[in-house]
Amino acid sequence: MNNTTLWVFGYGSLIWHPGFEVAERQIARLDGWRRSFCMLSIHHRGTEADPGLVLALDAAPEAACEGVAFRVQPGLEAETLALLRERELISSAYLETHQAVDLRDGRKVEALTFVIDPDHVQYCGGLDLEDQAQRIAHAVGGRGPNCDYLYNTAAHLADLGIEDPDLSQLAARVRSIRAKAQL
Repeated sequence: MNNTTLWVFGYGSLIWHPGFEVAERQIARLDGWRRSFCMLSIHHRGTEADPGLVLALDAAPEAACEGVAFRVQPGLEAETLALLRERELISSAYLETHQAVDLRDGRKVEALTFVIDPDHVQYCGGLDLEDQAQRIAHAVGGRGPNCDYLYNTAAHLADLGIEDPDLSQLAARVRSIRAKAQL
């Protein structure tokens, strides 16, 4: 494990909008977790009255999540950590953890990783695809429409060659709902 630098594991919006100076990025795999729309978004992609959904890492011993590991620009570790805490811990639904991730180039590093707190009121694991699609198709928050978050994440994963059939299926269903409703 490399403890001399700060690595951050991204599985959702961090992939396409890290918001910090990146010295290196690598495709990475995190075992024991799955990417899931299991967090109600009441700030960025929805409101308290009409929550959207955002991705979180949900514990799943048999699963693995492919994403991107970012090595933070040396000297900017404290600043980056503060920025990420402000962004990701806005409602305390995420837990700040450090996880062992396998980089595609064969290295193993410890990465700062935000995972869902299954005991938090915003946790909503187990929603079926249709429930997720209906919520994502209509919700809008401080950072814009919930569907944009889904579309951006799905497109960037595809660009990186990371397959996520559930996300692709969900994006197709949301597009269908929005087209039918002329949203």
